[in-house]
Amino acid sequence: MAITSTRLPKQARREQLLNTAVAIVRAQGADGLTLVTLAEAAGVSRPIVYDHFGTRPGLLLALYRRLDERHRAAITQALQEAEPTADEVARLISTAYFACATDMPELAAVSAALKGNPEMEAVQREMLDRYTDLVAVALLQHSGLTPEALRLRCVGVLGAAEAVAAELNQGRASADDAVATLTDLIMGSLNTPAGR
Repeated sequence: MAITSTRLPKQARREQLLNTAVAIVRAQGADGLTLVTLAEAAGVSRPIVYDHFGTRPGLLLALYRRLDERHRAAITQALQEAEPTADEVARLISTAYFACATDMPELAAVSAALKGNPEMEAVQREMLDRYTDLVAVALLQHSGLTPEALRLRCVGVLGAAEAVAAELNQGRASADDAVATLTDLIMGSLNTPAGR
């Protein structure tokens, strides 16, 4: 009788480990996620986890990247389904942004856990740049601003979106109010400033 292997290919194992890491952060917060707790929860040996991530910051960075990629994928999907009007694009960006903020609270927890890590700051900058570019490109056809000016406004709007998401996650704003607020901010950012 042949014995079947339970060994997963490396990429499948990494996915399993990251899925388990999300579950740990959701249940216990980012402080509960270590290489040891991940190994135990995933039912694998510690060397397997160390082989994939090396260190706890390496694990947190990998998890942050994965969650951020999911967030951008949701926005990209929403934009593909949008009617070609400025208001509809702004509303869909807002809806997708806050759906991710409430569906993936782990992203903020992991980000907070990595504060002060120089590598994390570089990764966050890279991810914010990609996200900002995605939003700016989607809005460019609806704005009279130069691409550079619009991109800078998108940076400001996304900073405001993060603050509104914190209010939403703390129960101090409803999802509808958050979406309406961000939609209004996006629409306001499309206008060319007076006197220019």
